Amino acid sequence: MESFADYILSEKDYVRKMEIAYYLQKKKHIFLDNSVILKTEIARLFIEKMNIDVDENLVLTACLLYACKKNIVSHDLEKIKKYALDGAEYLSTLGFSDRFCKICSEVNRYQGETEREKESDILELVDNFGGLVLDRSDRKGFSIDEAMNLMENRNLKGLHNRYLEKFKEFVFLKEGVLT
Repeated sequence: MESFADYILSEKDYVRKMEIAYYLQKKKHIFLDNSVILKTEIARLFIEKMNIDVDENLVLTACLLYACKKNIVSHDLEKIKKYALDGAEYLSTLGFSDRFCKICSEVNRYQGETEREKESDILELVDNFGGLVLDRSDRKGFSIDEAMNLMENRNLKGLHNRYLEKFKEFVFLKEGVLT
């Protein structure tokens, strides 16, 4: 019998993949909102426009699911620090590989991984950027310039993300992909 992981990973159509995640949300009450869709679209455009050598299907699936156990509103720092790991543990019960779960859990640096997956670096960038530019209940979203400045000089300060420079280039493309 095919696992949920096999089912969603075998779907190559991006829109259909989102529909599958939506039905999982309805059935299992996972976290999936417009911010997840936006972040996934940013990842898709980043990979495509910058010719990033990763398995796009794997990254987009991880973008749709890494936050599956995130609380909509949480002021509990321990829950914030643990949602990606909780999500990865849940995803493993759906048949996802250890590597896929590791990619999802590495969206943030709370687990202290030193040997990060390259796909995790993409998730980290789109999660940070999307989280900064979107309005939240406690603040208005930052401008693109402010978001990039905060990412580079606060959120990722002193951390190595192999795609940060490429992501900055992508965000400020003269074609106006995001601006």
